[in-house]
Amino acid sequence: MKNIDSKNHVTGRSVYVDDIPVQTGTLYGAIFGSPKAHGKIKSLDLSKAEALEGVERIFTYKDIPGKNQIGGIIEDEPLLAEDEVHFVGHPVAFIVAKNEKIAQKAAKLIKIDIEEFEIITDPRKAQKKGHLLIPPRTFHIGDVKNEWSKCESIFEGKVEIGGQEHLYIETQGSYSYPIDNGSIKIHSSTQGATLVQKIAAQVLGLPMHRIEVDVARLGGAFGGKEDQATAYACMAALASYILKKPVKHILHRLDDMHMTGKRHPYSADFKIGLSKDHKILAFQTTMYQNGGAANDLSPAIMERTLFHTTNVYFIPNTKVTVYSCKTNLPPNTAYRGFGAPQGMFLIESAIAKAAYELNVPKRTIQEKNFIKENDLFQYGQIAENVNITNCYQTAKKKYHIDKIEKDIQEFNSKNPNHKKGMAVMPICFGISFTKTPMNQARALVHIYQDGSLGISTGAVEMGQAVNTKMIQVAAKVFSINTDRIKIESTNTTRVANTSPTAASSGADLNGNALRIACNALLERLKETAAKMLSCKVSEVSIVDETVLKNGKKTEILWESLIETAFLDRVCLTENGHYATPIIHFDKTKEKGHPFAYHVYGAAIITVTLDCIRGTYEFDDVKIVHDFGNSMNSTIDNGQVEGAIVQGIGWMTMEELAFGKDGRLLSNSLSTYKVPDIYSIPKNIEITALKTEGPELALLRSKAIGEPPFMYGIGAYFALTKAIREFNSNYKLDFDSPLTPEKVLMRLYQK
Repeated sequence: MKNIDSKNHVTGRSVYVDDIPVQTGTLYGAIFGSPKAHGKIKSLDLSKAEALEGVERIFTYKDIPGKNQIGGIIEDEPLLAEDEVHFVGHPVAFIVAKNEKIAQKAAKLIKIDIEEFEIITDPRKAQKKGHLLIPPRTFHIGDVKNEWSKCESIFEGKVEIGGQEHLYIETQGSYSYPIDNGSIKIHSSTQGATLVQKIAAQVLGLPMHRIEVDVARLGGAFGGKEDQATAYACMAALASYILKKPVKHILHRLDDMHMTGKRHPYSADFKIGLSKDHKILAFQTTMYQNGGAANDLSPAIMERTLFHTTNVYFIPNTKVTVYSCKTNLPPNTAYRGFGAPQGMFLIESAIAKAAYELNVPKRTIQEKNFIKENDLFQYGQIAENVNITNCYQTAKKKYHIDKIEKDIQEFNSKNPNHKKGMAVMPICFGISFTKTPMNQARALVHIYQDGSLGISTGAVEMGQAVNTKMIQVAAKVFSINTDRIKIESTNTTRVANTSPTAASSGADLNGNALRIACNALLERLKETAAKMLSCKVSEVSIVDETVLKNGKKTEILWESLIETAFLDRVCLTENGHYATPIIHFDKTKEKGHPFAYHVYGAAIITVTLDCIRGTYEFDDVKIVHDFGNSMNSTIDNGQVEGAIVQGIGWMTMEELAFGKDGRLLSNSLSTYKVPDIYSIPKNIEITALKTEGPELALLRSKAIGEPPFMYGIGAYFALTKAIREFNSNYKLDFDSPLTPEKVLMRLYQK
């Protein structure tokens, strides 16, 4: 089945927040953000801005009727700054005017006097000063301290891991207006409708049932709208609630880039010990997460980093500590992979360091240490249905990895100014929210009298085609044509208490809730059909919109079955509830079974490096991926391709730069480079591993959103191989992204 939104997307008919027809009298918002990264507000002069014709009102924290707090996990983030500012762009005032141009002009007329404090942007410096968002956490298994003496070789190193701008096509935005009985309706570009509802109610001092949040779709998110969309929805809601008028607020691209948080940069130290036969006996690391000025989702991201610092490898003795450090940058937030890519890059760097020092191929160490069935992850979960060896061996055989290496060697020997490099990137990614209560979902299904269906779930469509998969679920259960099914917008009045569409769990959670609701309705319809046929329910089935008795077609079609059920007063509405079984995690012990299942895969990445210019082209990315029993290979392959390119961008070109004053320097598309048509790999090949798929995955089709992002990590190590082919003096280091500028410096390192 094709993505149901494709035609509307490419013809411009898809409706986003900025496309919603506005009501008469709609006002427009703009934010006045702090020009300084850290300091005490001594005075705030709004007089010139307030005097500007067309300005309706300017809101500060004093105008908030409820709680001036938007922190989702920890309440440490005010909606509007009170006494202090903590990052450049920290919202201080919200201007509402008759049009956007006036609001933006008024923002420039506001005067603020700030007594500046020390600015910290380095997480290591923050940790030394004790500036932490939460206490550090440690995962450990075995006895690392006493294992070092048993190691044949021990290597240490430092890793710098860059952040990443989300750069979703649709910027942050919301449209809010009053509805009956003092309630507010918010159209928000958010991954978490319930979070917006909950925090907006808190800010306005209202119960949640007075806030209705509606999400039709997002123009991209990648995690950047899981938590951070909340602030912009709350500002619009605040103004519309107090003024009793509609208020629209869409961020300008440049404001979005400098006000919002990014993927967390990390800095880390590692120590790795190996036996003579290249088994990893011990691994220890301390990581410093740059959380920014407030917690946002840093605690949860920090936890997922801890879960993934051993990637696909079984290491019997580990000790991994992460500090979440408070700095004077915008609060960093969720991004595709949610901390796992940083953990995986770290362990892959440690293995690369060992391979470099031992003068052996990196994949020799990799394949020696793959986790096996019934091995123990460092967080206590027993490895089950482990497919990494199958993925790797299939890739090795199908793509002829030995021949690739031989061809590269031959190319390098004949080309003095161009060198090729290859890397293998295996992945193991856990699927579930690591906070157990978030692993639940509901779905509401209506069957109308004419046999058509309306479906509401908590899943938010943001380009990943989750709505298409929801239609597939309903169509499969009822065995009806997909044209009969409509997916409604995600709305807090239809489906309450939703989890964000994140953690690659949107399809699993909401799809299983939908399946439960559909199956309940199907049983009622079978009972109706059994009465119509004077037979047992067990003898009835529905195939291709026709009722079958004992496998044979009858005269009863779908429409007549629904009509009869309605006339017999059978309930044709159902609510399904799904809670992922098995999973649990005890944070006091840092042990448990946090994931429903794991996704595995292996990628072979090759690159050609221009050693005169430092530029490069990725020739091939060849993958064997564990899709489970994919319910839509077209959509899933598209997700893999997009994730790979985004991952390569993170590793090679997307460099965030902040000044010492905390100001974002890479604040536009002229200073922040993302992959374009000229920088994507020339060839991407994807092979699905033949496997049945786990029971807890939706229709045994494994989650696809985040895992393939990690394949892009291999790009870094393919490049370092190519650099070493040109410059034998290059001392392997780990500082991502490996931009052309950095490559050029390493090519001529002495």
